[in-house]
Order: sequence, then C-alpha cells, then structure tokens
Amino acid sequence: MGIFDFVKSVGTKLGLGGEETPPDAESLKKELDSHKLGTENLQVEVKGDTAIIKGDVSDQSAFEKAVIAVGNTLGISKVEANDVKVGAGSAGDPVFYTVKKGDNLWKIAEAAYGKGKGVKNTIIFEANKPMLTDPDKIYPGQVLRIPPLED
Repeated sequence: MGIFDFVKSVGTKLGLGGEETPPDAESLKKELDSHKLGTENLQVEVKGDTAIIKGDVSDQSAFEKAVIAVGNTLGISKVEANDVKVGAGSAGDPVFYTVKKGDNLWKIAEAAYGKGKGVKNTIIFEANKPMLTDPDKIYPGQVLRIPPLED
C-alpha cells in the first residue's frame, strides 16, 4: 500500500511524551480502536517516528481512515502500510490532503474537486469522521482523506 508522510509536530497527543517522543504501539492501537473503524484486525508497531500497520481491513475507507487516525498523532511522521490487506474489492491509491494555514473545508473541496465545487466540503467532512467532529476544527499539518466524487 505504501508509506504516507505526516507532520510529526502536530496531531493528537497520546501518553506522556511530546513531539519528540512518539507514542508506544499499545497507545496508538488503543486510539485507533477507539474510533470503531473496523480496524480490530490491524496490528500497530512503532519504530522511531514511524508507525507500521499490518493486518486486514474491510474496505478502502477503513484503510484510509486507519492511516490518518494513526498518522495524525503527535510524534508520528510516517505510516507504513505495506502489509495491510483490503477486503471487499481492490484497493486504490488513497488521496490525502495536508491542511495549510488559512484552509477550510470549502477551500480544500475546491482544490480537490475543482473551482465551484466548494459545496462538496461536506463529503470531505463525512469521509473523515469520526476523527473530525466539527467541520471548523481542522488545523495546519493535519492530513485529511479526500474521497472520489460519485458521478
């Protein structure tokens, strides 16, 4: 599946460590499972500031959400997902977007889907639940999944 880059100094803080101390694998797995994404068959390892996920997920959406749930953690700069098997259909290449200063979901939707498509921001918000709980609470450095538009 690949290796995905994240901003090490931003994200959800787990445990007692800071940005220089990545969370341990147990804390990361507990956080991942708390989102109830269907990732109970994934294992998590941490090597340095890289999180490695392995195992099975039911679909592409669960895979992408697992990557961003783990990657958007303070102290993690990469997520390696080479050993993740995606059930029910073939896995495609995920599209992720790193939030920049001044971004909002409307601007991100226009950047991803084209001018005049800002109204599609709700699709991006829904695709990033439950990690996003409010469309106005995104932050620079956060990585969001951008689902394809249904025709």
